[in-house]
Amino acid sequence: MMPWIQLDSATIPGENGELRLKQRGGEFSIMLGANELMNSRLSGSEEALATLSWDRIKSHPKPRILIGGLGMGFTLRAALAVLPEDAGVTVAELVPAVIAWARGPMAEVFQGCLDDPRVGIHQGDVGEAIRAGKGAYNAILLDVDNGPDGLTRKSNDRLYDFAGLRAASHALRPGGVLAVWSSGPDPDFTRRLKDSGFSVDAVNTRANGKRGGARHVIWLAVKPVK
Repeated sequence: MMPWIQLDSATIPGENGELRLKQRGGEFSIMLGANELMNSRLSGSEEALATLSWDRIKSHPKPRILIGGLGMGFTLRAALAVLPEDAGVTVAELVPAVIAWARGPMAEVFQGCLDDPRVGIHQGDVGEAIRAGKGAYNAILLDVDNGPDGLTRKSNDRLYDFAGLRAASHALRPGGVLAVWSSGPDPDFTRRLKDSGFSVDAVNTRANGKRGGARHVIWLAVKPVK
């Protein structure tokens, strides 16, 4: 079997962890320690994060989307495939190297999606973008960690506590959706979303879509229309 080759590494701002980009033939992997955060062969649930969110907001005119976490671009590409030409997508990515990887060794994976005129990059914490965006978004898509229980950054937990959910609600337009990807279920988070005033669905999905793979969860939390 062809061995993995480490192409680069990057520190996570404000944390002790290190991301490692690895390649084996045409396959890429981003690792944190012994944990594989993402793999270029497995995109189904990240794509579902975009398409399921779009189903909730497709009647909204000139939609504005915030995606937390660039990753390997699967959520972004799926969003661009369904969004209209007058949409706008902001991608918040904390680690500068991840953006560089998208334009460098993983350019073939990204297929030029960062050059789409609908896309803007916010190099920084998605929490900052949320707090600065009062009523700015029709959808906020979060795939910045393994889910509500932070793995890469403990400070990510602040996105999912009551204060973080209030900030997300304030950043959403009426009828907007907060969509959160997770590697597994979290009943406590479901309750927090409901207690924060959202209408909530927790959708089970698979890492490789219809072809199977690990079971993941996507929360779709809709802000009420008053």
